[in-house]
Amino acid sequence: MEYITVKEVANRWNISDRRVRILCNEGMIEGVVKQGRSYKIPADAVKPVDGRSLRGKEIDDRYKSLFSRIDSKREELAARRPLTQGELKHLQEEFLLEFTYNSNAIEGNTLTLQETALVLEGITIDKKPLKDHLEAVGHKEAFEYVKQLVSDKQEPTERIIKEIHSLVLMDRREDGGVYRKIPVRILSATHEPPQPYMVPKLMEELLGEHLVMQKKLHVIEMVSRFHMEFEGIHPFIDGNGRTGRLLLNLELMQNGYLPINVKFADRRKYYECFTAYHRDKDAEPIIRLVAAYVEEELNRYLGML
Repeated sequence: MEYITVKEVANRWNISDRRVRILCNEGMIEGVVKQGRSYKIPADAVKPVDGRSLRGKEIDDRYKSLFSRIDSKREELAARRPLTQGELKHLQEEFLLEFTYNSNAIEGNTLTLQETALVLEGITIDKKPLKDHLEAVGHKEAFEYVKQLVSDKQEPTERIIKEIHSLVLMDRREDGGVYRKIPVRILSATHEPPQPYMVPKLMEELLGEHLVMQKKLHVIEMVSRFHMEFEGIHPFIDGNGRTGRLLLNLELMQNGYLPINVKFADRRKYYECFTAYHRDKDAEPIIRLVAAYVEEELNRYLGML
């Protein structure tokens, strides 16, 4: 590890030596080593986010350091020289493939990553169900629609949620964008979704609460809680998980973060978040999972730059 001095960091970040020492003392700079009264700071340290940007937010002490570190990396990425259009297009296509594969695999789709890539190129995979093909294509189109919503600065509404779901459920047009009319149970889950007659009212209330959460909570906590609440309502007969993860990314991208990819390999940890939230009223597991994915994507981009 290469280290630099407090003075060098102060000059690089255009702040005072005293401010750097305060940040070191408060643990706001990752990887700092204290030697007597001096601090050794990693040469690649990221400037902590300005705390004023978090004023008015209700941030639990457990997450302050985590959110500050992530927001610092987001600001660092925004300040770096931008990628070329070709580089950005390649990374976006790579993400879309992996996101489509993982999100569908979590819900039981049998296409491999390579088969998903071929399907998205328009190639039919022999001996694979048509449903699996349509799910891959539908998810791709839904994500493209989400990107357009971000570009247009469109906030989630019931109409938008139903439109995203209609694209996700390409293989079952009659159920696309339609709230379920029958009770459902989620296999191996302790939480039982509400009765169908309650769904419209609960969705309306959720979107109303969402406006409040936007003002009170940090983005990562807000999107994590919204995701858990949406999945708990389970408004559609099928496609709730894929729709929910698309909505999660819509919110992240709307707020300047990179989209995340909840991996099929992490599905057990992901399912445990639902149990913790709905049975134990504990949001920490899902908040930390989402935060870890957000930071992973930021580290990947910063590493390339």
